[in-house]
Amino acid sequence: MRLKFTSLVFILLFLSILSKLFYWQIVKGSELKKEASYQYKGTKTITASRGNIYANDGTWLAVIRTNWLLFAETTYLSKSSKEIANLLAPIFVEKDDLLLEIERIENLLNREGAVWVPIKHRLTTDEKEKIIKMEIDGLGFEAEESRYYPEGSASAQLLGFVGKNDKGDDTGYFGLEGYYNIALSGKDGFLQREKDLSGTPLLSSGISEIHSIAGTDLYTYIDKRIQNSVEERLKEGMEKYGAKEGSVVVMDPKTGAILAMSSFPSYDPSRYNEYDQLLYRNPIISDTFEPGSVFKVVVMAAGLDSGVIKPETICDVCDKPYQVDKYYIETWDKKYHPDSTMTDVLVNSDNVGMSFIAQRLGGDTMYDYLDKFGIGKLTEIDLQGESNIKLRKKGTWNIVDLATSSFGQGVSVTPIQFIRAVSAIANNGYLVSPKVVNTGEKNKHIQIISKEAANQTTAMMIESAKHGESQWTNLKGFSVAGKTGTAQIPISGHYDAEKTIASFVGFAPANNPKFIMLVTLKEPQSSQWASETAAPLWYSIAKDLFNHFGIQPEN
Repeated sequence: MRLKFTSLVFILLFLSILSKLFYWQIVKGSELKKEASYQYKGTKTITASRGNIYANDGTWLAVIRTNWLLFAETTYLSKSSKEIANLLAPIFVEKDDLLLEIERIENLLNREGAVWVPIKHRLTTDEKEKIIKMEIDGLGFEAEESRYYPEGSASAQLLGFVGKNDKGDDTGYFGLEGYYNIALSGKDGFLQREKDLSGTPLLSSGISEIHSIAGTDLYTYIDKRIQNSVEERLKEGMEKYGAKEGSVVVMDPKTGAILAMSSFPSYDPSRYNEYDQLLYRNPIISDTFEPGSVFKVVVMAAGLDSGVIKPETICDVCDKPYQVDKYYIETWDKKYHPDSTMTDVLVNSDNVGMSFIAQRLGGDTMYDYLDKFGIGKLTEIDLQGESNIKLRKKGTWNIVDLATSSFGQGVSVTPIQFIRAVSAIANNGYLVSPKVVNTGEKNKHIQIISKEAANQTTAMMIESAKHGESQWTNLKGFSVAGKTGTAQIPISGHYDAEKTIASFVGFAPANNPKFIMLVTLKEPQSSQWASETAAPLWYSIAKDLFNHFGIQPEN
C-alpha cells in the first residue's frame, strides 16, 4: 500500500514537472528568448541630430547646440566625494548657492549602490575644459544635444519649441517645430553588441549598427532685418498705447512668403516650461476676431467684381441711419454723407454705405465672394496650430447678418486669413497661400476677382489712406493703400463699447507692392480708435520697410 502511494506521488511530481517544462519551453518560449536577447545583447540608440531652422540670410533661428553631461563612475574616483563636491560646485553655481550645491553633489556620490552617477547636465565646453584640468579620475563626459534659440523670445510663437513626449523623446510643438517635426527629427539609428552574463561586452562578438539619419534643415522666408524691426516697433507700440496684446505679420502679396511675424506677450522657447501654456499659441494663426472696418475692402472688392456697383455709384441711402428689419445702421461718428460715391464710402468708413453694397450683393453672392477670399477656410500655412471659424451656411443669412457682415461684424477671421484675403487685392485679383518655409515649390495663384476690380479697390484704399480718419499718420510722398478698423469685442451676446481691437491693413508701393502688413492691437488704453493706435504703429514699421526695400517717395 505504502509502495503504491509512493509511486503515485512520483507520477504526480513527474507530471507537474512535465507541465511546467511545457509551459516555459512552448507557451512562454518565444517571450523568454526575446528577454534573453535583451540580457545578452546591449543596444544603444543613436539619436538623430535635429535639423536647424534658418532665416532667409542663412542665420540661425533654431539650432542644435552640443552640451555635456558630467558623470562619475564611483569605483574609479581618485578623490573623496567631499573633495570633488568642493571643486565642482563653484563651476556650477554662484556663491550664495554654493553650500547647497556641495551638499547635492556629495549626496549623489555617496548614494548607496551608486556606480554610474549623472552629476550635471548641459555643461558648456568651457565648463567641461575647467573640469578636465582638475584631473579627477572617474569623472567622464557624454555629449548631449539641446535646442537653442539665438533670438530668445523673438519669433517664439512662429518657431514653437522642442519638448518631451510621453515616451521621453524630443518632439516639436507649435509653430514650425510642430508642423515640420517629422522632417526635423530625422530617424534614429542603433548600435547592438553581445554581452556576457555580467553585462560586459564580448570582444569577440560582432557589432550591428544602423546609422541615424539627420533631420532636414529648414530655410524660411523670414527676413531678420524686417523681423527685428517688427519686434522692436511692436514692443514700443504696445507700451505707448497700453495694449493688452499685439501682433504684426508682413507678407509678400505676390508669393505668399511670410517675411516677418511677431506677437506679444511671448515666451522664451528654450525655457517654455516656465511660462503659461496659453502663450504657446500664435494669435496670428490661432485667434479669431471680428475685423471691423478693415473688412470693408473685401466687401467693396466683391461689389466691384460682381458689377453691382462701380467706383462712381451713388449711395442713395447715405443721408441718414439705414433701417434693416427693426434695427438701424449708423455711421461710426454719427455723421452722414448724402450722395456719396463708393470711394467716399470707403474713405469715410461709412457703415450705411457698406450696408447699401451688401443689399445689392445679396446673401448668396456675399457668401460666394467671402468663400473665394478664403474667409471661413484654413489658409494651410505651414505652422502648427491654425484655427478657423466657418462662415454661416449659405442660404441662412438674414438681412441683418448681411448688413453687419459688410462692415466686419458677425463674421470672424484669423489675422493670417485676413491678410491673405487682402493680398488678393494687392496681387491683381490672385489669391496665394501664405508660406513660412521655402520648399522650392511654386505657390499656386488662384484668380478670385478681376484685375480691374482689384485695381479699382486699390485706388479707393489709396484715397482712404490719404484722406480717411488716419490721414495724419500717412507718410507724405509714399503711395500706400490702406484701411483702418476699430472693432468692438463681442462679450456674452453683446458688444463691449469700451473694449476694442484696433487694426490697420495696407500694402506699398500701392501699384506694385513689395509688402502687405497687418497690425492688430487688442484693447489699447490710450485710445480705442485704430487711427490713433494701429495706424501710426503700421507707419512706424513701414518707414523701416521703405528703407529696407529701397522704396523712394513718388513726389
